[in-house]
Amino acid sequence: MKAQPGRLRSIADVASTKPRSLPARAGIGLKPEHFREILVTAPDIGFFEIHAENYMVDGGPFHHFLTRVRERYPLSIHGVGLSIGGEGPLDERHLDRLALLLDRYQPESFSEHLAWSSHGGAFLNDLLPVPYHAGTLALVCEHIDRVQDRLKRRMLLENPATYVEFAASTLAEPEFISEIVKRTGCGLLLDVNNVYVSCVNHHRNTHAYIRALPLDDVAQIHLAGFAQDEDADGAPLLIDSHGAPVAQAVWELYCYALDWVGPTPTLLERDNDIPAFPVLFAEAQQAERILCRLQPNRAHEACA
Repeated sequence: MKAQPGRLRSIADVASTKPRSLPARAGIGLKPEHFREILVTAPDIGFFEIHAENYMVDGGPFHHFLTRVRERYPLSIHGVGLSIGGEGPLDERHLDRLALLLDRYQPESFSEHLAWSSHGGAFLNDLLPVPYHAGTLALVCEHIDRVQDRLKRRMLLENPATYVEFAASTLAEPEFISEIVKRTGCGLLLDVNNVYVSCVNHHRNTHAYIRALPLDDVAQIHLAGFAQDEDADGAPLLIDSHGAPVAQAVWELYCYALDWVGPTPTLLERDNDIPAFPVLFAEAQQAERILCRLQPNRAHEACA
């Protein structure tokens, strides 16, 4: 199933094993601090998402609670360690562990980042940018083909948050992502916060960026908070921190994106300075109200 040079890979190549879809509702990242409260209160929420690498063990309390949560809710699994954009081959042992995890929980969605995080056998614990040119494009497509073949499902690729750009790049980021989707048949995870962060950092128009993406292939959206710093010239530098509430500018960009893609499963991410569950739930409800306004058949629900 590997894409050959000059041949565009059809989505039909992976559609036969495409899992059920997430509901077009708001979800929250599942955190250990909230396991028991979620099981006791059974909040009305669209889905939960986990980071795959936190569950790549055979047993233990994480699996105990995730199994119980999975019985009640749709699940999205988000990977942070495949190093899709790395120069070297994929870590096949990591891919095997990922396949076992997905077989175990059968999530409605699986996604990874357009980034690299390992080199020469060393894992750097960061999501680093790639240059956008033909060589990187071919490599990323080869890696995605391998992931989809091994996992027997369509994966979603997340657009990155970036702070530097490569002089060697010959393609704009949306063009690069569009070509990946076209060649591999993967879907797009549209991280609206990442769009805002990158466009502010590189002085680009957020609306034009979104319109240039392959919007028909957006299958999930991420929202998160950012931190603000300054670069060496004193200009604003936004950091994708996942440690703050979603900014008003990102909420506005989210509404703009939904005007183009329609109601789409939306995750509220918080990975640092994690607040009490009701705080995250309230933020998810804000996204839920926006989604409800786009779905007349949900007008009977509490969307006001």
